[in-house]
Amino acid sequence: MSKTIIITGSTDGIGKLTAFSLAEKGHTVYVHGRNAVKVDAVVSEIKTTTNNQNIYGLVADFSDLEAVSKLAVQIKKDIPKIDILINNAGIFKTKDVQNKNGLDIRMVVNYLAPYVMTNAILENIKQSEVPRIINLSSAAQAPVSEAVLIGKEQDSENSTYAQSKLALTMWSFNLAKQEPKITVIAVNPGSLLNTKMANEAYGQHWSPAGKGVDILLDLALSDDYKNDSGKYFDNDKGDPKGYFAPAHPDAYDVSKITNLLDVTSKLLGC
Repeated sequence: MSKTIIITGSTDGIGKLTAFSLAEKGHTVYVHGRNAVKVDAVVSEIKTTTNNQNIYGLVADFSDLEAVSKLAVQIKKDIPKIDILINNAGIFKTKDVQNKNGLDIRMVVNYLAPYVMTNAILENIKQSEVPRIINLSSAAQAPVSEAVLIGKEQDSENSTYAQSKLALTMWSFNLAKQEPKITVIAVNPGSLLNTKMANEAYGQHWSPAGKGVDILLDLALSDDYKNDSGKYFDNDKGDPKGYFAPAHPDAYDVSKITNLLDVTSKLLGC
């Protein structure tokens, strides 16, 4: 049965490859990116290659939370039912460390933007009979500094990236509790996959990008995972596919999760 699927950050890397695979399977796919020309090109490429005409584009710069909120308004209006949301957009290396509001761009793109957009379109996701949210975490997870989160202090790119991914995982676990009818899974799709982000950051890769694509397709579509909400899938474990494993201990600490979400809420003024 055809599903309606949004994949953020899907103009390159495993996001784009996942969009192609889902289009080939006949699903309605929304490709997202920050550059309208690139989004249009990818939409056209997928339509031509897969002969699936139900491919659409969404444009927003995820380092700009106002743009994210505007996109959410558009989605609420234009896509009444969303079966699967894959929060794939992520950034590690960046020329500009802070966005226009003085927040670290890694923290914004990797955590705050998916938080803002997902919460804004939850009602549309709930219209699905079997809704799923797949949040792309990482093997890199580090305790979240409130000062870094609110832009008061800066940390190294490695540390800030790891903090943003733990924040995303903590929020994922909380969202799973809050919304029992939605399957919410955090996933490390694989460390150092052959993608633009890994190659730019480290100049090397360990595994093919397809390893990450395969697990995203699996988590998004397979009935095997319908009862695994609120878990963390580590695709570095096992071969060719990983398994559910413990995330960072902070992801299970109720007081730390509560504090993170309180700070996030104040920061976003909601």
